[in-house]
Amino acid sequence: MERYESYKDSGVKWIGEIPEHWEVRKMKYVFQERSQKGFPKLPLLAATQQYGVIKKDDYENRTVVATKGLETLKLVCKNDFVISLRSFEGGIEMSHEKGIISPAYTILTPKKIEPSYFRHLGKSPVFINLLKIMVTGIREGQNIDYNKLKTDFIPLPPKSEQTAIANYLDSVTSKIDEAISQQQKMIGLLNERKQIIIQNAVTKGLDPNAKMKDSGVEWIGEIPEDWEMRKMKYTFKERSQKGFAKLPLLAATRHHGVIKKEDYENRTVIATKGLESFKLVCVDDFVISLRSFEAGIEKSYEKGIISPAYTVLEPKQIEHSYFKYLGKSKPFINLLKTMVTGIREGQNIDYNKLRTCMLPIPTCYDQEAIANYLDSTTSKIDSSISQCNKMISLLQERKQIIINDVVTGKVKVV
Repeated sequence: MERYESYKDSGVKWIGEIPEHWEVRKMKYVFQERSQKGFPKLPLLAATQQYGVIKKDDYENRTVVATKGLETLKLVCKNDFVISLRSFEGGIEMSHEKGIISPAYTILTPKKIEPSYFRHLGKSPVFINLLKIMVTGIREGQNIDYNKLKTDFIPLPPKSEQTAIANYLDSVTSKIDEAISQQQKMIGLLNERKQIIIQNAVTKGLDPNAKMKDSGVEWIGEIPEDWEMRKMKYTFKERSQKGFAKLPLLAATRHHGVIKKEDYENRTVIATKGLESFKLVCVDDFVISLRSFEAGIEKSYEKGIISPAYTVLEPKQIEHSYFKYLGKSKPFINLLKTMVTGIREGQNIDYNKLRTCMLPIPTCYDQEAIANYLDSTTSKIDSSISQCNKMISLLQERKQIIINDVVTGKVKVV
């Protein structure tokens, strides 16, 4: 892409060189902090990384809605910017609505900058890296120190150029977002196809001409005539052994099964005390975790210990390779959802109730054949899903590079 005719040193490390006619200015001179309160009748807002600041009622990942203390919430007007507790991850969000939001957030009203330009600058990777070094608080991301941030500089093109840059980025990023959306839709279709294949195989078998019989269980329907129905308590043995504190800690993950906690990419807090009370898990055991109602029962690929809040099942009269798929099938997950107990959704699955439920048990030959078939078939689908995810990563990377280069003047778009 074309560059500007001449550049100068901005004097700011994270910005680098800027076009000769651009300025850099401290944020405190570009924004005015808004701290107005006492508007309890205005709609509650949510700061989202994907949609900006929107009405809490419209936010699909519903959060707890406050009903008291609304007088203390801060006013946000349209085109204001909100620094939330997670802005160090996704940037500063622009508001599309007038309403009120948590008093823990910082509200910025644009004074000498076009909101449409800063909407892109405030979400650019280089600016997010700046936000990361402004984080304070006990837990990472609890707060961004605005008193420190407001003394930092940002690049400021002429106003007409700010608008042109915003229009250009709106056009380019919308096309990239559409391409990402298409890949995400493809992933959805592939996952749906995968689930249908798994569901049919684990409940109907592989022979389309097999004679069928009624299983007597609504979520299963008809099964091949030579299959059995058996209660879970006769199919698994509950493992409650404890006292293995020296074994590795395990984590139940929805995509990788039960693996060593230190290998889990989404690192969780690792316990160091009370390990004697943790339950033993062996290779090919199954673990019912606090989130199994969402993604099914996870197979273990490691020997170790896990939270005593989890239920550990040792296969007795069922092939682990077959149940690996049955326990993650959509009908079985729907069954798990009816077994949830506890104050918060998903806190526990009542195994005393689940263990009395009936499972389809194919012949030993069929169990092995089904597992081998699904290993082969789903691996091909997973490969296609992986390709889609790679394409999404490339598109997102391209989008970030374009935004970085344009908002800092490395390329000319006007």
